[in-house]
Amino acid sequence: MIVRKIGLSIMMAAMFISCTVSKNSKTGDDGIIDIQYLQINDVYEIAPIEAGKVGGMARVASIKKNLKAINPNTYLVIAGDFLSPSVFNSLSYEGKRVRGRQMVDALNVAGLDIAGFGNHEFDISETELLSRINESEFTWISSNSYHKTKENIVPFLKTTNGKTNRLPTYVIKTYTDADGTSAKVGIFAINIPFNRNSYVEYTDPLETAEKMYNLLKDSCDAVVAITHQDEQDDIILAKQLPGLALIMGGHEHDMRYDKVGDVIISKAHANARSMYILNLQINKNTGSKKVSSRLQMVDQTIPLDSTTNETVKKWMKIAEANFTSLGFDPKKIILTNHKPLDAREATVRSDTTNFTKLLVKAIENAAPQAQVAIVNSGSVRPDDILLSPISQYDILRTLPFGGGITLTEMKGSLLKKILSAGVQNKGTGGFLQFSETVNFDAAKNDWQYKNQSIVDGNTYIVALTDFLLTGGESNMGFLTKSNPEIIKIHPASNDKEDPKTDIRTAVIRYMEKIN
Repeated sequence: MIVRKIGLSIMMAAMFISCTVSKNSKTGDDGIIDIQYLQINDVYEIAPIEAGKVGGMARVASIKKNLKAINPNTYLVIAGDFLSPSVFNSLSYEGKRVRGRQMVDALNVAGLDIAGFGNHEFDISETELLSRINESEFTWISSNSYHKTKENIVPFLKTTNGKTNRLPTYVIKTYTDADGTSAKVGIFAINIPFNRNSYVEYTDPLETAEKMYNLLKDSCDAVVAITHQDEQDDIILAKQLPGLALIMGGHEHDMRYDKVGDVIISKAHANARSMYILNLQINKNTGSKKVSSRLQMVDQTIPLDSTTNETVKKWMKIAEANFTSLGFDPKKIILTNHKPLDAREATVRSDTTNFTKLLVKAIENAAPQAQVAIVNSGSVRPDDILLSPISQYDILRTLPFGGGITLTEMKGSLLKKILSAGVQNKGTGGFLQFSETVNFDAAKNDWQYKNQSIVDGNTYIVALTDFLLTGGESNMGFLTKSNPEIIKIHPASNDKEDPKTDIRTAVIRYMEKIN
């Protein structure tokens, strides 16, 4: 561990040696200041993943501490999506649902400085979100996401030590370095208006970004954007505001990097597999600014920060106790010597993988009466490759929403409509995974069951995850229990041993069966 710490410190110091040497070789204010942002985004796990090989908030904390020791103007930023979804969100602690509390606790200890909202922050209830904001020790910036109350639409509030303040729509931070160079940086944060929870209201993100930039540009030496939106919208933003110094983004999970004119757009790998290290250098003498970037992999070469790791271990023990009370055994190995299972978001939302095939098989095994099993890809959340040996905890974190499986009887016309909507949702969580008994004949423009056309008037027995029957999935508002094309909904079982009561139980049982 000592060798790793020394190696990390040397590596980090070498990265910025040109900066530190130039500073130390001069006396007085040289007019140049380096500000460093450490960017993570879309983080749902506080502990390392992939059998402990990558990620983990304790490693993130270690990187920050090492870099901050070299440059005190070093700030850790998260570009949205960290309160949800998570394996913890179905758990309870101290009589309340956890709902992101574990993440706020870990981020506090790790030294997070600035957070922007992502769409999944609004998955949890209004009361839960307000509690998480109040528990946080970092600065939230919310330029286009507002609190919709019964009376008004207002900024979200944060109460700390009895004092209540509105979350800022932007901040202006004054940075000063060792030789006295001082610069002001304006920061705003926009979020994709995707989650339409009743307590949140959005302004248009791109219009809001332009408004924020115009408010900041004349009083700051540089303006930085934190965004949580599609990559193409970040590119539009960079073209729209070429004077931006930097866009630190989130939403995609597979790491993105673009440079549009002089504007760098960075998005790290989800679950803190990586971190972008972004150095903003401002030259007060010339009025110029430039950004250099480097992707730092967060892996076993990075030591665990001991303080943060204690917080992580505390929450992992809480999770284990919760799952045990629900009848799960998180540490139990259920699949050994199996090839890696691809549960990465970029693949499961646009194609079938060996994991999604296994998932569908598990539903079929739990509901053998069904002719077709269907599940939405958004149910799969680890953005990970599951490596053997696979434990129950791996399945719990892979399917954090849980939920039951409902057996229905529906007209073929509705089944085709569902399948077509799933195709339309390619690239999103609404992309559907379904039984191999179903296929689409492109030449005939025809959905088929066992190589025969699905007949509109015929009835098919379909096993669906409970969420799909809420009408809440993209382009599937028609799919509710009251749809007249649903002939029958089989009653849910009260038997806890019935694998249909929880999709996670169904998958665990199936894995044990094939092991």
